[in-house]
Amino acid sequence: MQLALDTSTDTASIAIVQDTQVLAELSWHCQQSHTTELLPRLFQLLGQAKARLEMVSAIIVARGPGSFNGLRVGISTAKGLALSLGCPIIGISTLETAAYPHAETGLPICPVFSAGRGEIATALYQLKRQKWCRLLAEHITTVEALCALIKSKTIFCGEITPEIAHQIKSRLKSRAIIISPTATLCRAVFLAEMGRKRLEAGQYDDLTTLQPLYLRRPPITQPKKRQRIISEPETN
Repeated sequence: MQLALDTSTDTASIAIVQDTQVLAELSWHCQQSHTTELLPRLFQLLGQAKARLEMVSAIIVARGPGSFNGLRVGISTAKGLALSLGCPIIGISTLETAAYPHAETGLPICPVFSAGRGEIATALYQLKRQKWCRLLAEHITTVEALCALIKSKTIFCGEITPEIAHQIKSRLKSRAIIISPTATLCRAVFLAEMGRKRLEAGQYDDLTTLQPLYLRRPPITQPKKRQRIISEPETN
C-alpha cells in the first residue's frame, strides 16, 4: 500500500493506493495551515480506507516547487514516516505531477504556477513513443520568456491565474491550449501513479539527501543592525 502526500501548494492532497486501486483520497484548501492539518487529515484518510499506518509500504511526496512552508511540512513528514516504517521514499516534481494527467494527448505539456514577483515556475514534458520525457527542466521565468520558447501547439495546465492565461493566449493564439484550473486541481492519485511506476523500476530516493525543490531561496529577513551607543564622558 502506498501513501502519496502533496503539500506543495495551498491545496493539499493525500491518497492511499493499493497497486492501481485508489483506497481513499482527500484534497482540501489549507492555505498555510499544513503544519496543523496534515497529520489529522492523514489519520482521517486511514480511517476511511480501513487501513493502518503500518500497512504503508512506500511514501511518495511532491517535492516542489511550491510553498516554502508547505514543502517543508510535506517533505519532513514523509521522511519521518518513511524512517519509522522502514519503507522507501520517492520525491516527484509538483510541476511534473500537474503535467502527467495530460500525457496521453501526445502534445507538449507546460505546467505553470505563479512564483510571485511577476514570475512563474514552469517546465515542459511530453510523452514520446510511450516514454514520458522532460523536455525543459523546472525553472523560474516570465510569461514573455516562456512564450518565446513555444513553437508548436502546447497544453498549459497548473494553477494558472486569469491574468497569466490572458498573457499566454494573447501571445501564442491557437498554439496555446489552456486547461481550466478546476480540471487541474492538485490530486495525489496522479502523484501515487507516478510513484508506483518508479517503485516498479526500482527508482527510490535517498532518505538523507531528498530535499524540496524550491527554485528560489526562501525570503529571510535581515536582522536590524544594532545602533552603537556611545556615552558622553561625564563632566564635573
